[in-house]
Amino acid sequence: MMTTSVNLLAFTPASQPGQEAPPFWVNIVPLMLLMVMLYVIMLRPQQKKAKEHARLLSKLKVGDKVITSGGIMGTVVSLKDKSVAIRSADTKMEILKSAVSEITEKSSN
Repeated sequence: MMTTSVNLLAFTPASQPGQEAPPFWVNIVPLMLLMVMLYVIMLRPQQKKAKEHARLLSKLKVGDKVITSGGIMGTVVSLKDKSVAIRSADTKMEILKSAVSEITEKSSN
C-alpha cells in the first residue's frame, strides 16, 4: 500500500520554476457552485414546504376535518396557540398544531 502511494507521487508533474500558481478564484468557483446547487436542490424546497404548512395551519378553523401526521382523522373542536383539540369517533384528543398535516374538508361556517 505504501509503495503504491509513493509511486503515484513520483508521477505527479513537478512545478517548474517559471510556472505561476493558478489564481485563487479558480479554487473558489467550484465551491460556490456547489453551495448554490445545495441551496436550490435541498434548502429551497424545504423552506417552501414549511411556508405552505404554516399557511395551512393559519387557515385552520373549528369544524374542519383534518388528518394528522400520525394518520388520525378527526374534526377540529377547539383551537389554542400551540394545540388543537380534535374529535375522532367517540374520542376527543388534544394534539400539537404542527401535527396537522392536511385539511380534508373545510367547515361550512
